[in-house]
Amino acid sequence: QVQLVESGGGLVQAGGSLRLSCAASGGTFSSVTMGWFRQAPGKEREFVAAIRRNSAVRYATTYYGDAVKGRFTISRDNAKNTVYLQLTSLKPEDTAVYYCAHALGVISQPHIATNFTSWGQGTQVTVSS
Repeated sequence: QVQLVESGGGLVQAGGSLRLSCAASGGTFSSVTMGWFRQAPGKEREFVAAIRRNSAVRYATTYYGDAVKGRFTISRDNAKNTVYLQLTSLKPEDTAVYYCAHALGVISQPHIATNFTSWGQGTQVTVSS
């Protein structure tokens, strides 16, 4: 069973930046897809970003939701089994609980939440105007 622990959320002014972290343990991480989703009150869970890594290749493939493309960056530290989400140029509409997710293997549709089998508890990001 994979455990995911997010950190780094907080309150920030519009235009500011934050870096979220997701530390993973309890599973294999040589070939996985890690994702970030967010959910604002009264709204459905929304895809933010994902990163896929296949142990057979040295590079990772990244994906972004349209709302965050160009502002957020997903990355990972394989040695630490940690994935990061750098949030820049934040807007009030980015306010949400951000969740880290894990899927074993390289999944073909990382923007679909149900493709992920493990989830963190979430970290709140609040952007004031």
